[in-house]
Amino acid sequence: MAVWIQAQQLQGDALHQMQSLYGQHFPIEVRHYLSQWIEGQLWDAIDLENPQEEFKAKRMLEGLIQELQNKAEHQVGEDGFLLKIKLGHYASQLKSTYDRCPLELVRCIKHILYTEQRLVREATNVSEDSPVGSMMDSMSHKYQQINQAFEELRLLTQDTENDLRKLQHNQEYFIIQYQESLRIQAQLSSLASLPPADRQLREPALLSKRATVEAWLTREANTLQKYRLDLAEKHQKTLQLLRKQQTVILEDELLQWKRRQQLAGNGAPPEGGLDILQSWCEKLAETTWLNRQQIRRAEHLRQQLPIPGPIEELLNDLNSTVTDIISALVTSTFIIEKQPPQVLKTQTKFVATVRLLVGGKLNVHMNPPQVKATIISEQQAKALLKNESTRNDSSGEILNNNCVMEYHQTTGTLSAHFRNMSLKRIKRSDRRGAESVTEEKFTILFESQFSVAGNELVFQVKTLSLPVVVIVHGSQDNNATATVLWDNAFAEPGRVPFLVPDKVLWPQLCEALNMKYKAEVQSKRGLSDENLMFLATKAFSSNPESDCRNMTMTWSQFNRESLPNRNFTFWQWFDGVMELTKKHLKPHWNDGAILGFVNKQQAQDMLLSKPNGTFLLRFSDSEIGGITIAWVAENPNKAGERLVWNLMPYTTKDFSIRSLADRISDLNHLLFLYPDRPKDDVFAKYYTPPLSKAVDGYVKPQIKQVVPEFATANHDPASGNPTYMDHGASPAPLSHPHSYAIYPPMSDSMLDGEGEFDLDDTMDVARHVEELLRRPMDSQWSGPQS
Repeated sequence: MAVWIQAQQLQGDALHQMQSLYGQHFPIEVRHYLSQWIEGQLWDAIDLENPQEEFKAKRMLEGLIQELQNKAEHQVGEDGFLLKIKLGHYASQLKSTYDRCPLELVRCIKHILYTEQRLVREATNVSEDSPVGSMMDSMSHKYQQINQAFEELRLLTQDTENDLRKLQHNQEYFIIQYQESLRIQAQLSSLASLPPADRQLREPALLSKRATVEAWLTREANTLQKYRLDLAEKHQKTLQLLRKQQTVILEDELLQWKRRQQLAGNGAPPEGGLDILQSWCEKLAETTWLNRQQIRRAEHLRQQLPIPGPIEELLNDLNSTVTDIISALVTSTFIIEKQPPQVLKTQTKFVATVRLLVGGKLNVHMNPPQVKATIISEQQAKALLKNESTRNDSSGEILNNNCVMEYHQTTGTLSAHFRNMSLKRIKRSDRRGAESVTEEKFTILFESQFSVAGNELVFQVKTLSLPVVVIVHGSQDNNATATVLWDNAFAEPGRVPFLVPDKVLWPQLCEALNMKYKAEVQSKRGLSDENLMFLATKAFSSNPESDCRNMTMTWSQFNRESLPNRNFTFWQWFDGVMELTKKHLKPHWNDGAILGFVNKQQAQDMLLSKPNGTFLLRFSDSEIGGITIAWVAENPNKAGERLVWNLMPYTTKDFSIRSLADRISDLNHLLFLYPDRPKDDVFAKYYTPPLSKAVDGYVKPQIKQVVPEFATANHDPASGNPTYMDHGASPAPLSHPHSYAIYPPMSDSMLDGEGEFDLDDTMDVARHVEELLRRPMDSQWSGPQS
């Protein structure tokens, strides 16, 4: 639930506290009318302590003002007129207030949002560990923890900077006093050339002075050594916190982003932008680099004034640690922002984008690095992660596989966008057992090299894409997609490339199938519990227990072994359903007009309790990508008996000729969509408008669906002379071999090159059909299909 909706329900003191957040600096009306926009922005991605972030804040201010102006322009009516003036005034007011200090706007809104979230949490007494509390505030709480850690790092780094300056000042004074001791010693040495009386006169004072200076130098040397040790300990504490913060960001947040990116390949919501992650990684880079410079300055001071003790070893350890932190940060933030397609067809153009999240802060763009893309096999990827040499090894040839990283000033991003890659050829390995080419996984390796700090540090960076299945023909796409779906859904974090479990719990697979279905069909209506139970029955070839949570499904059951009495696998059948629904049935699925996942016996049981003419739509059991109409009607051969009839399945080819809605409209014996909705109420909005009347003496033909046994005279003169297509139907109890009964026979001249009707080719076809329609109608229908 949006924070603002909950904030409006506050009462008493909490409501007063919320209202006190607003005023002339930020009117509450702006919060109200732009609540969705405000809560959708990445305010935490902007570092308030970094003046260079001002351009991001400026964009936020401009966006806010634009949204206000848009909202004002769309106000109508008497009340709308007043609101239009008020919102326009607020837009001008905010621009004049924050135009010169946009970071203050960000600070203001962040404070408002954090306070509102706290007040709502306290008012609802929701624990942060509860599902509701974590859903409402987990992101904000997590961001606050990360930002608090950065603030602590900033203070620690500032503290060590102050200590370092103090150490430098003290050391410089120590050196001056040391030079003074040397001068005194030189004076004492020069007394030897003087007469004894003069030497005795001057020597005691010099000896006393030398003793005082040497005593001070001894004390100060110990003090300097303590300062150095204290500073080293503070740096150790800072680096420990840096490592911890880096672990949170790289091994938690960045890995979660990568996991979301992988699941997005199965249809999960987009993984989200990288702006917040980049801002965190840049803060890590900046803080780490400042500490590295401090440690090097401390090392320089030690070299200037060597004092015996453990500090040399400590500084060496610190320098090694901070270099390791920078190296891990740089190599981990070389990521793939846009993945190449996971089903990759040879000789087909594809794109990908890689990005270095810390490139801007480390000024890598001053000498833009080049990125190279190579396709490697699963075995080569394993060797690469074991640091075994794979130089010059590849499993294919990619055209246009080199790209220079570009720095985009407005966004502060350093990225390489491969726009025209193409896989020219692929070299496959020997496959194992029943493994097919569509189960073989490859990956695109992106690698680069760049240096920072004047070639002081040189980094070799590599990153692997998500697994890729290479195909050479579109017919392989179905099985390749199955391999990708299984990998994306069930890959374990940190796995050896590209291991996945051979079997998974049925609920896990249901989640993956539901996610994929909604994404492919582009529908908010997913698979219901009843749908998933139907799929379990199909997958396990039996009636599973009502509780399927402990049942497992193997990869072989999913897409190697054919279903009983079928020549296709479970996945191939399911994928066919998705394709058909996506291309031709999406609006009807969204309307709830398609039950779909119902078998023939279930359909019969459901329909026999309903009036004649009640029908439902279900996916075919026997044909990939087919849907059939089942309806209840009288048995024409036995008075008083009712049967459930099943129309032979429609496929994509059928719907490319005439849509589902039009076919249902043609069949007058279909009256009510199960359970009791008049069919026109459901499908009329999708009917094709009638053809225009004849012109120039010619009549336009029209295709209509006919089931001979249920055909009734319902000729509409205004529609011209219709061309009828027969479609076979069978009663549920019968079991005949399947055949398509197309009546009357149509010559090949009526089809175009793709097997589709071309009614504009010649009017002779229409006359021929009209003549055929006058003949007695055959009843050569047969064969139930489901």
